[in-house]
Amino acid sequence: MNPRFLNFHYILRDAQGRMLDTSRGNEPLGCVEGSGQIVDGLEAVLRSMQPGDTRKVVVPPERGYGLHDQAQVQKVPRAHLPVAELKVGDRFQTGPDRHAPVVMVAGIEGDEVLLDANHPLAGQHLYFEVELVAARPATLEECAASNPVGVDE
Repeated sequence: MNPRFLNFHYILRDAQGRMLDTSRGNEPLGCVEGSGQIVDGLEAVLRSMQPGDTRKVVVPPERGYGLHDQAQVQKVPRAHLPVAELKVGDRFQTGPDRHAPVVMVAGIEGDEVLLDANHPLAGQHLYFEVELVAARPATLEECAASNPVGVDE
């Protein structure tokens, strides 16, 4: 079975009901089924929907951005960091490559900085309101673009 290209609108909220992100007011988001472009728990629901369907979806951490992994939190000497001014909550990319990890400053203790490389939504349930706008067979170009050569699935 060939993957479909899905166009959908979404609103993402946290457990307190605060809106974290939305596609409303913009073009619908597009993705190729099975490409890993969106979290697994949301994609599984979108796969079962038909254009025009709307659903509320709760995605647990295991099917979203994962559980918070304490191994992704470590102390590093402040002198090793690529930024001069730091405060708790700051985020920065650890290298020039666009795939370099993004870390958050979780704490500052003298000359040491506690960095957290977990996704900001790791460990959280994700509350989506989704509308599948359109679904069609994905083109070869869309499939190739969603899974570049050399990238593991």
